[in-house]
Amino acid sequence: MMDLSRRRFMQALAASGAAAPLAAACQTMPSAPFFQSRSEMIGIQLYTLSDMLATNLDGAVAGVAKIGYQSVEIPSYMGKTPAQLRQLFDSHGVKCAAAHIQMAAGTAAAPGLRGDLGQLAADMHVLGATHVYCPSMPAPTDIGLTPNAGEGYAFIVRVAEAMGVDRWKRFADELSEIGAKLKASGIGFGYHNHNYEFAKVGDRTGYDIIVQESDPAAVSFELDIGWAAAAGQDPVALFQKYSGRYTGMHIKDIKATTTPNMALKMDPADVGAGRLDWKTILPAAHKAGVRNFFLEQEPPFATPRMEAAENGYKFLSTLEA
Repeated sequence: MMDLSRRRFMQALAASGAAAPLAAACQTMPSAPFFQSRSEMIGIQLYTLSDMLATNLDGAVAGVAKIGYQSVEIPSYMGKTPAQLRQLFDSHGVKCAAAHIQMAAGTAAAPGLRGDLGQLAADMHVLGATHVYCPSMPAPTDIGLTPNAGEGYAFIVRVAEAMGVDRWKRFADELSEIGAKLKASGIGFGYHNHNYEFAKVGDRTGYDIIVQESDPAAVSFELDIGWAAAAGQDPVALFQKYSGRYTGMHIKDIKATTTPNMALKMDPADVGAGRLDWKTILPAAHKAGVRNFFLEQEPPFATPRMEAAENGYKFLSTLEA
């Protein structure tokens, strides 16, 4: 039975002649895709096309521009100067919004986060980038571990397991110091996760510690959705838990066969073809503060990388959320 107050409201609308136009407006009001409705750019982390970066960087940038990507995040300087990169991006009509810069001393040609931060900030201004993200945690010098033969990136997993609370806190402090210096030069700074940061350290995870112990005024976060999900985390819950700390995200999808782990393992999928609920994740990200949206895909690829990038763009550019 219709509630009396609602019935009176509808009767009043009918009497005034407003009910029909209102109902028609509700039925015909156009919906818009997520990125269009929020006036946000769809970007891509160029690591996705790492098979082309050393041999055909111009072709890689031309390809993503042709697909429709409006911004890029660079994985390094890729052997170019900031001025050369800016010219390349401008020539194809894309913006370099952010850069991944290693936690290393760097060189004069490519400064690191433990090097000349003034030069790094100047480079970012040349590029037109607003943010620098630390792509991964380095091995502390006092941890007493060395890579095994052929271990590769899996070494960092052993490092993460041995960090302990104090080393995670020291890392958070270092991120805060770097972030404060870059902020003073007009560049935002953040940290990008993999899945090993979500290993438990007492009653928290390493990720909890670096978020909670770093300075909110100096350090933001770029949530890699695929790696967080591969760790068994709920990306929406992370965005809600640490709302206001996020400025970026990697839009990365995984297959249902991915089992929770902290060991740099996932079964990647083209964005939109995996198991993640982007209609829920993207609005939660935007609400939490994300404005740098970058598709990124890990190998192995079921299709050529550029085709995977195009598949992801088609999905994202039409997704209503």
